[in-house]
Amino acid sequence: MKHNAIVCNIGHFDSEIDMAGLARSGATRDELKPGTDLWSFPDGHAIIVLAEGRLVNLGCATGHPSFVMSCSFSNQVIAQIELFTNLAAYPLGVYVLPKHLDEKVASLHLGALGVKLTKLTDEQADYLGVAPSGPFKPERYRY
Repeated sequence: MKHNAIVCNIGHFDSEIDMAGLARSGATRDELKPGTDLWSFPDGHAIIVLAEGRLVNLGCATGHPSFVMSCSFSNQVIAQIELFTNLAAYPLGVYVLPKHLDEKVASLHLGALGVKLTKLTDEQADYLGVAPSGPFKPERYRY
């Protein structure tokens, strides 16, 4: 492997990276920060291993992973409801979730963050060029 290659596991099991073999190799482990270890080999090269070889999306997640999962799964469910109730509007293809639905999911999760979203006044909405009820970003905008 190249010197300072970053190694992480995005597979399905914690056995994808042979961490026991790495430990037996004579390499020394230095924690750079939680979830990030520098393994230095006797020949001078090193690799950076994330999440101790475990699933990186679980081992290196920051913030509130269950909150992120709730938002993601809610978007998936609301997309399925949209497809089921408006099938004619979606010929076979790949679509981005409409902003008004994405923003609906976001608004449903604000309470978990202790946030309350105030409603735009007509004057504010006119200034921003949006409807008072949203969506607040144009369709071309990518989060």
